[in-house]
Amino acid sequence: MEYDIQEDGRFKYIESGGGENNLLLLHGLFGALSNFQGIIDHFSSHYNVVVPILPIFELPIRKVSVTGLVDYVVDFVEQKGYESVNVLGNSLGGHIALLYALAKPERINSIILTGSSGLFESAMGTSFPKRGDYDFIKTKTEGTFYRPEVATKELVDEVFDIVNDRNKAIRVIATAKSAVRHNLGDKLHQIKAPTLLIWGKQDQITPAFVGEKFEELIEDAKLIFVDECGHAPMMEHPEVFNQHLEAFLKEVTNKSTA
Repeated sequence: MEYDIQEDGRFKYIESGGGENNLLLLHGLFGALSNFQGIIDHFSSHYNVVVPILPIFELPIRKVSVTGLVDYVVDFVEQKGYESVNVLGNSLGGHIALLYALAKPERINSIILTGSSGLFESAMGTSFPKRGDYDFIKTKTEGTFYRPEVATKELVDEVFDIVNDRNKAIRVIATAKSAVRHNLGDKLHQIKAPTLLIWGKQDQITPAFVGEKFEELIEDAKLIFVDECGHAPMMEHPEVFNQHLEAFLKEVTNKSTA
């Protein structure tokens, strides 16, 4: 699916304009707009679905970090003038969502995390893959999912291109190391917003126990496991994911307007 990418100053994003409530989607380190296609298609008509394209490969090298990306989201929400957002993050995007919620709690209506980093993650292993090793990248990308076929050739090619671009590879490593340094275990008790955790039961990158730990540490959190599912439930089981997300957003919206 092709998306109409808008530009506003230094920000690139898509925005559906489908409703008063903002649903802000934050992609992961190897993420792309296509990762959120099921959410965008389902919610765009009745929510203002917004997906900023995070400048993982455009930030000045000295600012390449999780906090640099959080600053970008803070500035983006200010630029757009959103009073409040329901923020959803997958993988690194969940980590950014949590740090944003800690920095700007007054802007947060709710938080949705799926396969979020911030406590524990096991992505590429102990070393970065050898450049040019397509089969290795294909295997690693397939390992993101419970069903390997979800890793389309287009998706594998995207990851392969990132790994083989020296400039992008350096930024991926720097961002990943920054994420490990910014462990949130001692900060999650500060989050008071209603939080939905949708986790793949067979997630190999942020395993099931990570979702359980998030539920334990976040005061108002609810954990839902999706069976036969890996690191990206919104891609592997979009209908199930959207059912849980819609019920949660309706509940949150009804409480805020009561």
